[in-house]
Formats: sequence, structure tokens, C-alpha cells
Amino acid sequence: MLRLLRSHLRPYRRWLLAVLVFQAIQASASLLLPSLNADIIDKGVLRGDTGHIWSIGATMIAVTAVQGLFSVAAVYCGSKAAMSFGRDVRAALFHRVTEFSAREVNLFGAPSLITRITNDVQQVQMLVLMSCTMVVAAPLTVVFGVFMAMRQDLGMSWLLAVSLPLLMVILGVIISRMVPQFRLMQERLDNINAVLRGQIVGMRVVRAFVREPVEVERFHTVNEDLTQTSLRAGRLMALMFPTMMLVVNASSIAVIWFGGHRINSGAMSIGSLVAFLTYLSLIMMAVMMATMVAMMAPRAAVSAERIQEVLDTFSSVVPPAAPITDLESKGRLDLRDVGFRYPGAEHAVLEGISFTALPGQTTAIIGSTGSGKTSLVNLAARLFDVTAGAVLFDGVDIRQLDPDILWQRIGLVPQKPYLFAGSVASNLRYGKPDATDEEIWTALEVAQAADFVRAMPGGLDANIAQGGINVSGGQRQRLAMARALVRKPEVYLFDDSFSALDLATDARLRAALGPYTKDASVIIIAQRFSTIMHADQILVLEGGETVGLGTHEQLLATCPTYAEIVESQVGEGTAA
Repeated sequence: MLRLLRSHLRPYRRWLLAVLVFQAIQASASLLLPSLNADIIDKGVLRGDTGHIWSIGATMIAVTAVQGLFSVAAVYCGSKAAMSFGRDVRAALFHRVTEFSAREVNLFGAPSLITRITNDVQQVQMLVLMSCTMVVAAPLTVVFGVFMAMRQDLGMSWLLAVSLPLLMVILGVIISRMVPQFRLMQERLDNINAVLRGQIVGMRVVRAFVREPVEVERFHTVNEDLTQTSLRAGRLMALMFPTMMLVVNASSIAVIWFGGHRINSGAMSIGSLVAFLTYLSLIMMAVMMATMVAMMAPRAAVSAERIQEVLDTFSSVVPPAAPITDLESKGRLDLRDVGFRYPGAEHAVLEGISFTALPGQTTAIIGSTGSGKTSLVNLAARLFDVTAGAVLFDGVDIRQLDPDILWQRIGLVPQKPYLFAGSVASNLRYGKPDATDEEIWTALEVAQAADFVRAMPGGLDANIAQGGINVSGGQRQRLAMARALVRKPEVYLFDDSFSALDLATDARLRAALGPYTKDASVIIIAQRFSTIMHADQILVLEGGETVGLGTHEQLLATCPTYAEIVESQVGEGTAA
């Protein structure tokens, strides 16, 4: 946590210095009041000197005004620093997460990343705010309060030497037991977020399979885990304040008891007793304020660890130190003995894959589920880096290219198309912000999406919900394809983007796609051979290895795996 605070609070040193100065002034003012009060009692009330009472009373009012003014100023500066700190940490996390490859996102998980950017940052931010408004004044009050109390009566100082260490030891033991519970609580919060996210996104699947009781039980389990962990932490937190009040009240009783005896013997004045008791209360209140922050510190420390873990994780897709930015514009894609293995995996996902995708040609990839088709497309788009071989774009290894240059020349339609909240036009302009309405309609015509967009209220301005949940799966796929088409890249990557289309729409789309992409390299992943049978070359994958490469006719004659796929689909009547 200290590393996170040092790195992100450094720009606000002036605000923090102002907090320290203002809190020192207001703490000094508050510590001056009991001495003035003792003076009023001893020299004013007991002697009947009304003038002295008025004089010291006016001084106390002035000191109180100064205390209030500088307290407000300290809170303002502390709030400014804490809120700015939270803003900067959230921004740093957001930028780091957007740099992650799919590997790092999968490593942390989307629910955990969301929790870290929101709840975890809030925990640390609140600790900074409370520290600036309370904890800064607390040590000043304790140190100078002890000094002022000893000035009033040195013989009573032993009470401070007993009560303060006792209170700190008790609080230290409780807080040390709270840290593991708060760490576990954040993990439980991740779990409940993951379950909730899955249930909300998959609500239709849950209902279709009548799995509500099972999902209710899943939620009950993770919710109960979080509840029990929160209760254990809450019990420890609930133990803190009664313990503190017991020590404070016992100390006050001891001060009155022993102070009364000292007054009776003449060793102490009534004003000094009142002042000493007030100083004791101020010191104990300062410890209580510090304890309130200490209660937050364990959870904030856990949150800071989780935040720093994300900030310390770098993308496995690393931009080159001296990236190539001057690239001949052709759109040729070469894969040379490409292999890919997930970290720690026993077997490679892909091994020895080689083919060339040329401009003006269509390369199709087909294979059984789990054969590595999507992984191959992710490597071509450099969402992952190859672990063997190389992917070349126009003769240059993509690991040597500026990532932005590469991604500007690739149009990817993922296996699970995602639409952002907004309008049809805003989604299609995502890859080309300056696209005209005419370009958008052209892309929609090619993607066979123009008819249903015209039928939507508002046309291009029709509302699209987050994730595109207010349109069908086929419409979502076609809008995602139109988004890539608007961009007019040099390489198109269609990752099973025709799966939700009926055969007639599929055929019309393929017919319109050819002329539109005639100058680009097109790579299509498909499950239906009818979608790819007219491709210039077809790559057949099985178990992450190439088992066939050629045209439809060649593969029927030479590749048993491809022939089996075709035969099974012809038997089901899916050929076109």
C-alpha cells in the first residue's frame, strides 16, 4: 500500500503539506483551550474575578474560531488530495487493463478487474481521505496533549503511561486479526460478482433450461460465504469501540479518583484537574479517531495489494522498443510454422501452422471444436503472441510492428460479436469515426443488415443496448460485420461470423462480400462447409495441426477429415 500511496500521492505533495500545517494549527488551538479553561476556573471563578472571566472567555472564542477555520481548510485540502488520488489510480488501472492481452484479462477475470477498479480503489481512497482529515491531527494531539497534561500536573502522568500503551496493545491485537478477514472478504466479493455477472448475462439460458433453483443455490452459497466473512470481520470491528470506551472511561474514573485526593492534599488545583481530564479525553479521542482509520486500514491494505497486482502486471503482447511504422500497403499475411501454448499448459494449442493469405483471395479455416481456429485468428491479430514461428504482415514480423499500425489494417469480427450501448451509427463508426452515412449504408447492404436497420425506429439512430441484447444473434453478427466493413481494412478476419445466419442470408452475404473485399485478404472461420467451399484455399485443422490445405475439390480427394465434415453436413442437409 505504501508503494501505491507514494507513487500516486506524489503530485499532491503541496496539498498534503497544507493539510499538515492546517491540522497542526487546529490541533494546537484545541489543546490550548483546556489550559485557558483551567485559568478561568482557578483565577476567575474561584476568586470571583468577572473581568478575568470575560477576558479569557474572549480569548477562548477567538481560539475556537481559529480552530474551526483551519479545520475546514484542512478537510478541503485533504478531500482535494484524496479525490485526485482516486481519480488517478482509476485512470492508471483503466489504461493498464486496456493494454492487457486476452491472456491477462483471462488471468484476472472480468469480475475481479471491475471490483479492483471500483470497490478496491474506493477503499484506498477513503483511507486517504480519513487519514488527511483525522489521522494527521491525531498524533499531534497525542504528543502535545501529553505534554500539556504533564504541565498541569506531573504527578498524574503515570495514568497516561498506563492507559495509552494498554489501549494501543488491545487495538493492535484486534487489527492484526482483522487483516486476513478483509483479504478474504474481497475475494468473496469477486466470487459474488462473477456469479451475478454470469446469471444476468445468461438469464435467458437459465430460464430456458429451468435452472433457476440451481442458480439460486449458487448465489446463496457465495452470498453466504461473503456474509459469514463479513460477520467475522464485523464482530472484530464491533469489539473495538467497547474496548476503547472501557479504557477511556476507566482512565477518567482514575483521574477523578486520584485527582480528588491530590486536590484534598493541596497538591493540585481544581482547574488543573478539569484541564487534565480534558486533555485525557482529547488524547483518547485522538486515539479513537486513529482507530477508526485503523479499522479501514486492513481492508484498504488488501485492496491496495490487489490494485498494485494489476499495475505490476504487463501485457504479454509487448510493443517493440523500435517499432516499424513505415509499412508497404499490400495486406499479405504469412504464418510460418506458427505454434502457440498457454503458460503452464502441457500441450500446445497450435503447432506447425503455415499458410499465406494474399490480397484478393479468401482463405477459409475449418475444423472440429477445439482444433485451434479462434486461437489462430487471435495470433494473426496479435491478441496473443506466438510461442513458436512467426506471423508476417507484408513481410514484417507483427511483433516488430507498431500495434496501432497493425490493428488499423485489420478488421476483426470476433466469434462472440459485441455491440456497445449507443446507436447503430455510433457502433458502426467505432472503427472509422469519420465514416459518412453513405459508407455506413453501403456496409449494411453488404452485410445484409440494411433491411432490418431501416425497419428499426430511427434507422441509423436506433438504440442499441449494451452488448446488443435488444437485437437477435443474427442481427448482432451482421452489425458486427458491417462495423468491420465500414473500416475497409487490408485484412478481414471473420471468426465464425456466419454461424447465426440462415443459409439464404449466408449465401447473399457471401455473394455481396466478394466484390466489396476484392482488394483485401479475407480469412474466414466457419463450421459449415457451404460457407467456405468457394474459398481460394481452405485450411483444415485437427488437434491444433494442419491436416489439409487446398481448394474444396482438392481436399475432398486428399483430406479424410474434410471429407468427413462435408459428408456429415450433406447428410444433415446443410449444403448449399
